[in-house]
Amino acid sequence: MVAKIQTTKQAEVQRIFDALSRAIAQHRLRPGTRLVEAQIVEALKANRNHVQSALQRLALQRIVTIEPNRGALVSQPSAGEARDVFVARRAIERAIVESITPEAMRKHQQRVSSHVSNERKATDSDDRRDIVRELSEFHLMLGDLSGNQVLSEILANLMVRSSLIVSLYQRNDVPSCASDEHEEILSALAQGDRERAVRVMIEHLDELESQLDLSEAPDPEVDLRQALADL
Repeated sequence: MVAKIQTTKQAEVQRIFDALSRAIAQHRLRPGTRLVEAQIVEALKANRNHVQSALQRLALQRIVTIEPNRGALVSQPSAGEARDVFVARRAIERAIVESITPEAMRKHQQRVSSHVSNERKATDSDDRRDIVRELSEFHLMLGDLSGNQVLSEILANLMVRSSLIVSLYQRNDVPSCASDEHEEILSALAQGDRERAVRVMIEHLDELESQLDLSEAPDPEVDLRQALADL
C-alpha cells in the first residue's frame, strides 16, 4: 500500500514537473515569472505538496529559482550560463546524432514524417508558440531516436534552459531554429551519413547561438536624482 502511494506521488510530481517545463519551453512562462503555488494548484488541479516537490526538482535543474521571501520564479540565465548551455548542447547533440542509425530512422519513419509535416505547418503559420514547440520537438525527437535515455534526459533539461535563454537574449522575434536544417539532418541520418549529420547539427547550433546578444555588460550605476529629475 505504501509503495502504491509513493508511486502515485512520484507520477503526480512528474506530471506537474512536465507541465511547468512545457509551459516554460513554449514561452508561456517567461524568465522572471513568479510561480505562485496556489495558482499552480488551481490550474493543474494538484496537491500543494506535490507542487512544491515539482518546483524543487525544477530548481535542482536550474529551470526555476527559489528565493527566500519571494518563492519560486522562472530562472533568468546569465549570458555566461547561456554560453555554457550551448557548449553542453554541442556535446550532447553530437553524441545523440552519432547514435542514430539508418535502422532507427526506418523504425521511426512514421514519427519522423509526422514531425516534418507538423513542423512545416507550424513554420508556415504565425503562431509563435506552435513554431517554438515544433522546432524544439525536433531536437527532443532525435534524443528519443538515439535510444540513449541518459542523453535524452540531459537534452530535455538543456532544451528548457535554451528556451529561457532565447526569451532573454534573442536579437529579434524570429524563431531561432531553421526547419530546412532539420530536414537536412534527417536526410543525412536516413542515408547513414552521420558525419554530415553531425556537421550540420553543429553548424545549426552555432547559428542559433549567433542569433543571441550575449554581450551582457555590468549594470551601470544610476544616479536616481538625475534619472527622475524630469518626471
